[in-house]
Amino acid sequence: DPDSGDNGLLLYSLVNNQTNEFDIDENTGQIFTVSVAGKAGTFYLEVQAADQGTGRLTARTTVNVTVDSSSSNNIVVVVLNQKINVVERNIAEVKRVLEDKLAWNVYVVDVYSNEFERKARSSTDVTYVKITAFDEANQEVSAEDVKRKLREQKSNIEIELEKIFSTSVTAAIEEDPADSATPEFIAMIVLSVLLACTLIAFLVYVLFTTKRKRKYEQQYLVKKKAEIMEGINNLCGIDKNGSLKGLEKLEHTNN
Repeated sequence: DPDSGDNGLLLYSLVNNQTNEFDIDENTGQIFTVSVAGKAGTFYLEVQAADQGTGRLTARTTVNVTVDSSSSNNIVVVVLNQKINVVERNIAEVKRVLEDKLAWNVYVVDVYSNEFERKARSSTDVTYVKITAFDEANQEVSAEDVKRKLREQKSNIEIELEKIFSTSVTAAIEEDPADSATPEFIAMIVLSVLLACTLIAFLVYVLFTTKRKRKYEQQYLVKKKAEIMEGINNLCGIDKNGSLKGLEKLEHTNN
């Protein structure tokens, strides 16, 4: 926009809430991915530019973004010690640094944190950037080669990233934790633990009940034995002269 002042200041935005897969830098108009994991095909994004003058003039255009499918075996996860919202805003620059140091075309497949459903997006200082790389012949580079190159260029990558984030940055390589940390997987673990606890509680209850029943049975047998012995003692009571008075009465009865 050739105008000056607020009339020449343009802000860019995506129309129709298309930020689930993509986002845009409102100042530069750069479009970057937020989450296209498992998706492929062409996305049609309607982009709007608006000046900041009185009356706010706007213009719109459609941007076609093609997402290539990629083998999950060749996806590499780079872990940055930065907040996810900061990384997402600078993902285009992160991509540029990786391409420059790896000397391959780098595609950002996904950017995510370990927060469920991306809640509290600025609360974690760890962000995972899932990438895949293609060589000059547009052939997918194996994950092992990408990891090897990342290790070789680790210090150079971190120096360049520090310039972007204006703070010390560490870039580590990690196997994709998303598949093993999905809410469904964690829910399955929690359910398994609850079932195990329920089973243990049931076994403890059965054991306690059986032990208590045996204790009552033993007490009952001891009580009956005591009553029997008391009856025998009464039957065999000794009189004052030392004779077996009880037995004499029993013998007299028998006769």
